[in-house]
Amino acid sequence: MDSLRGRAGFFRVGQTAGGAWWLLTPEDEPVLLRAVAGVNRHGRAGPAPVLRSAYARTVERLYGAGTEAWERSTATRLHSWGVDTVGPWADAGLVEKGFYFTAQADFSRARVALIHGPGVRLPDVFDTMWPAAADAHAAAVTAPWVGRRELVGWFTDDAPGWGAAEGAGGPTLLQVCLSLEPALAAHHAAWEFVLAGHGSGASPEILGKAWGLPLQHREHLRQMTREGRVVGGAAFEADARGFAKEAARRYFQVTGAALRRHDPAHLVLGCRFAVTPPQGVRQAGAWPDMDVASWRLHVGGFSMQAAASAGEAMPQWVTGGGLSHGDFRSLPVRDGTGPTRLERLLRAGREGLVAACRDPRTVGIEWSHWADGTDDAPPFGAGLVHADDHEAVEHTELLGHVHARAGALHTAGPLRADAQVK
Repeated sequence: MDSLRGRAGFFRVGQTAGGAWWLLTPEDEPVLLRAVAGVNRHGRAGPAPVLRSAYARTVERLYGAGTEAWERSTATRLHSWGVDTVGPWADAGLVEKGFYFTAQADFSRARVALIHGPGVRLPDVFDTMWPAAADAHAAAVTAPWVGRRELVGWFTDDAPGWGAAEGAGGPTLLQVCLSLEPALAAHHAAWEFVLAGHGSGASPEILGKAWGLPLQHREHLRQMTREGRVVGGAAFEADARGFAKEAARRYFQVTGAALRRHDPAHLVLGCRFAVTPPQGVRQAGAWPDMDVASWRLHVGGFSMQAAASAGEAMPQWVTGGGLSHGDFRSLPVRDGTGPTRLERLLRAGREGLVAACRDPRTVGIEWSHWADGTDDAPPFGAGLVHADDHEAVEHTELLGHVHARAGALHTAGPLRADAQVK
């Protein structure tokens, strides 16, 4: 296997001569891992909520306050559905029940200011304290897991907000940073970036002419952002691409280096992109800073447009698999005798999972929810179990079928355009 990344005796990733990527277990067995995120007693893919969920109350009633009975039952179920890995937010005790696991570093919780804005949630990577804060954070979160062979690797963050991608219609990272309060380093970095890019003596007024805006001073742009107005145009978008790429470079280089310094044996699985990020971000989140890229699977097909450019050369962990009540509601009702919304959604779910397995870049697939959420309702929710702890067979049968064939599907490779998904 060519292009091996990682340390012998732990999980590694490599590409065959035929172009397919595989994870290698610590015993050097090639695998496509099959994971579920958020497997915990509160049933949420994230930290435990302040108010206990209906699922959490059910768990305590059925299994008691201790963890062993619930963990034993849950492990039996997961194994029966072909799950071999528990993802982020899993109860730690499940690792001892025969599963591999992935972990999340959550660099957005490092002791540095956060950049907040429409579609943006990032650590302030322009703050002079960012490298030291990221290093200290990595040291703390990795310490309990150093040397654990069951650990596949680390995600840097879940669903960070990088601003709108090209042509997506929302404010870019550059617009948000230009509009921040002056106390944040990212605000000054953004203005220095655009002023330097337009020659010596550039001013907000000169920038406004280049961007086609009536810009007299910096406050004008901040007011536009507050009013929900999106800055566009070819000149501004060119600046926005460059700035996003620089921010991403600082993020991925620092987080990757911090994780490798404190836990060099485990892979770095990238940040868990929830939506297609700007092109420069995709290019920055690649080897050698990251070992793997992580993209979310969206209902309606295996839409991997985010893997274009540098990403297409990267092995990928596919997150966000699953179907939810929200997906069902968003599908239009069709007149006539064609397939119902339920039939179309189930078919889309199968097609997406199968295509993800067949993609030569895929090294892991992950179902996004263990238990239904508070907004879920019939005909089904997002979880593999409902709030009453009953199995969601509409999902588990599909998942079991796909998981049983995942390795064979990956070996077979992508379907022809005219082929039928089975």
